[in-house]
Amino acid sequence: IADRQEGIGVCGWILVSLSFLLVFITFPISIWVCIKVVREYERAVVFRLGRILSKKAKGPGMILVLPRTDTFIKVDLRMVTCKIPPQEILTRDAVTAQVDGVVNYRIHSAVNAVANITDVHSATLLLAQTTLRNILGTLSLAQLLAGREQVAHSIKATLDSATEQWGVKVARVEIRDIRLPMAMQRAMAAEAEAARETRAKVVAAAGEMNASRALKEASMVLAESPAGLQLRYLQTLTAVAAENNSTIVFPLPINMFGILGQKSTG
Repeated sequence: IADRQEGIGVCGWILVSLSFLLVFITFPISIWVCIKVVREYERAVVFRLGRILSKKAKGPGMILVLPRTDTFIKVDLRMVTCKIPPQEILTRDAVTAQVDGVVNYRIHSAVNAVANITDVHSATLLLAQTTLRNILGTLSLAQLLAGREQVAHSIKATLDSATEQWGVKVARVEIRDIRLPMAMQRAMAAEAEAARETRAKVVAAAGEMNASRALKEASMVLAESPAGLQLRYLQTLTAVAAENNSTIVFPLPINMFGILGQKSTG
């Protein structure tokens, strides 16, 4: 008890002694007023004459609070999920976007959460909003869209270091949604469509080039074997007859047109 009452002074000793005496005189009725129950997920910060008792939180279980000299504040240690409202930001490449997210944190030191800050939950939310705007303002739109996980880790590290003195541990930060203006969405869609058309044209041109090379090699093989050319004619006739039986095709050598042209001019 001497260690716990260190620094309260002579008047403090007198008041605490009177409080103990009052509890002893009114026992057992006073026990129902002095005993408080702290749940498993809670901790109680007890103030005795304005000073934190034992410099640490009490609980879980039953704790003794003296009348008139002791006050206490309960702190919830469970995980808190905090939604960051949509923040309108301006990226490094001058694009306006609205970004919202979620922050998961918990209080690991009840004494710091009570003694070092007025409202730990409100302060954490405001700090998360400010950190989100500051970090995303240094990134381009492409970095923001492609690196959500890296951005979330950066925000978490910044928040964790800033809230350590408040007794808060940030567990996770997630970027939920990124909303762009309609004009920017249409421009990005047009850019993506143009890129797809460009790739399609390149693929088609490559296919034409490969086909022309294959036809060149086939013509060279057929030129070496006239019988092979006739067999190719017969295969073409078979294919045409299978598709349209009312059509009859007669193979005619191309060089005959040259001979006929020479005779007509002669």
